[in-house]
Amino acid sequence: MHFRFLILLAIIFLSFTEKTSKTTAVAAYKVGDEVKDFSLRSINGKLYSFASFPSAKGFIIVFTSNYCPFSKSYEDRLIAIDKKYTLKSYPVIAINPNDAEAYEEDKLENIQARAKEKGFVFPILRDEKQSVAKTFGALRLPHVFVVKKEGFKYILRYSGAIDDNPQDPSGITKNYLDDAVQSLLENKPIITEQTKPIGCAIRWK
Repeated sequence: MHFRFLILLAIIFLSFTEKTSKTTAVAAYKVGDEVKDFSLRSINGKLYSFASFPSAKGFIIVFTSNYCPFSKSYEDRLIAIDKKYTLKSYPVIAINPNDAEAYEEDKLENIQARAKEKGFVFPILRDEKQSVAKTFGALRLPHVFVVKKEGFKYILRYSGAIDDNPQDPSGITKNYLDDAVQSLLENKPIITEQTKPIGCAIRWK
């Protein structure tokens, strides 16, 4: 009986290790790393990549979710961020990596309905295989990455939270994303290059 119990524990451990390795096998980008272009389809069926924005100086990439309360609290702020920085050639690209089978709200038709309701004009891409989220090292929803185009390369310049107050926009004291992009536009060093993202955990397949 004792031997069978040990075998059962070993099977459980190996199963857990295999499942965990699926989310940690790919090395995540670090600030200063070159970011490789990717290709994902939007909720409207169009294929997007960095090359889809030939005049962009960089990108604000936000891994987000349709169901997560933290992501919802940032919806209006993302609209404002996109409106401000698309004009300055730093467009927002939203990516939903969540397992749609786990959360009804993250199914395609529900994301489309929410995008129409909110009037999102930035692309919302579906990372069905979750490979892009893993490559970036996305941890939470939302998790933002600022990429700067330098010559023919794309370099990660900021990673982390959008600001320091997901609950109350009026209570923001540190606007990490805004500060990072403004610094890049003014050719100044970014004071805070990385912060800890705050939000819901990504539901991996």
